[in-house]
Amino acid sequence: MADWTTFAGFAGVVLFLLLLLARASQGVVSDGNAARDDNAVGDGTTDTDENGTEREPVVGATSADTASADSGVFAGPSDADTDAADSTTVTAAESTAADAPPDVAAVDGERDTTPVDGERDTTPVAERPERLEDAEFPGRVRYGPSPARQAGDDGADSTDISLGAAGDLSTGALLANVALSQGLFAGLLLAGAWVAEIPASAFGVTAATTDLTALGLGVAFGVGLYVLNEAAAMVGERFDLGGGEALREALAPDSVGGWAVLLLVVLPVIAGFEELLFRGALIGVLSTGFGLSPWLLALLSSVAFGLGHGAQGPVGILVTGAIGFVLAAAFVLTESLLVVVVAHYLVNALEFVVHEGLGWEWTGRERTS
Repeated sequence: MADWTTFAGFAGVVLFLLLLLARASQGVVSDGNAARDDNAVGDGTTDTDENGTEREPVVGATSADTASADSGVFAGPSDADTDAADSTTVTAAESTAADAPPDVAAVDGERDTTPVDGERDTTPVAERPERLEDAEFPGRVRYGPSPARQAGDDGADSTDISLGAAGDLSTGALLANVALSQGLFAGLLLAGAWVAEIPASAFGVTAATTDLTALGLGVAFGVGLYVLNEAAAMVGERFDLGGGEALREALAPDSVGGWAVLLLVVLPVIAGFEELLFRGALIGVLSTGFGLSPWLLALLSSVAFGLGHGAQGPVGILVTGAIGFVLAAAFVLTESLLVVVVAHYLVNALEFVVHEGLGWEWTGRERTS
C-alpha cells in the first residue's frame, strides 16, 4: 500500500536541498562577480602610479593607508616641492618622517637630526642604501616594481592568475557538477518512491502516456515553448532585462566530446529530474495521494521551480517560473510525464545549439565571446 505521507516527506527534503543548492550557487556567482570588480587594497592586486609604473601593495594594508600613500605621504616630496618648502612649515612628509624609524626619517635633500646613540647622522638621505619609498612599515603600503616585473616575465600578476583559477571553474567541471547533483537528487527521489510504494501512474508514467504519440506531442510542445521563450527574451532585451545567458555561456562546451556529454547526458538528466520532482511528484503524486487541486499544485510548484533557478538571477527566476507553469499546465492536461520531459529537454537543447553552437542571436545582442 502506498505511503503518500512518507513520500511527501522525501519530496520535501529533496526540494529543500535543491533550493539550498540554488541559493548557494547564487551566492557563489555574486561573490565571483564582486571579486572581479573589487579592487580592494591589501589583497595582493597591483596598482599603477601616475607614470604608469606598476606598484605592488603589501598584503594587510588598509584603505586609509593606501589613500595616504597615493596622496604622497609616503612617497617623499619632489625636487620642486623641496626647493619651495619653507623650513618652518610642517608638511605631510615631515609629519610622517617624525614617526618613521631613525634610518629613514629624513626626506631627500635634508639631513637627519634624530640622535642615534648620542650622535647625529649627517649622511644625506639620497646616499643611504635604503630609501623612504622602499622601506617597509608594519601595516603600511610598499610601492615598487612587482616581483613579476623584477623577474623579467610578461608582467602577469600571480594574484590575478590565482583569482581566475579560483573564481572560474572549467566547463567540464561545471557540467560534471550539474549532472552529479541533479542525478543524486533524482536517485534520492526515486528511492523515496520505492520505499513508499508510489505507483508509476501517479507520476504520469503509464503505457498510454509513454507511447510515440506522447513523444511527438512533447517534441511539438517543446519547439513551440522554445519559440515563446525566444520571443520573451527579445522583449526582455528591449527593456534591458536580459542577463540570464551568463550561466548558459559558462556551460557551453568547446569540443565535440563536450557537446556530446551536454546533449546526451547533462541536459537529459536535468530535464528528467526537474520534471520528475516539480511535475511528477509535486503535482501528480500529491494530487493523487491527497486529493489536492492539480492547478493549485501547478501554481505552487512553479514558484518553487523558479526559485530553484536562483543562479540565473531575479529575471531568470521570473522567466523560469513562468515556463514552469506552462510545463505544469501541459502535465495536468496530458497526464504524461514524458511530454514535459521531452519539451523541457528541447527548450534547453535548442538554446545551447542555437546560441552557443551556431552563434545566432535573435535579440541582436552582441556576443562577448
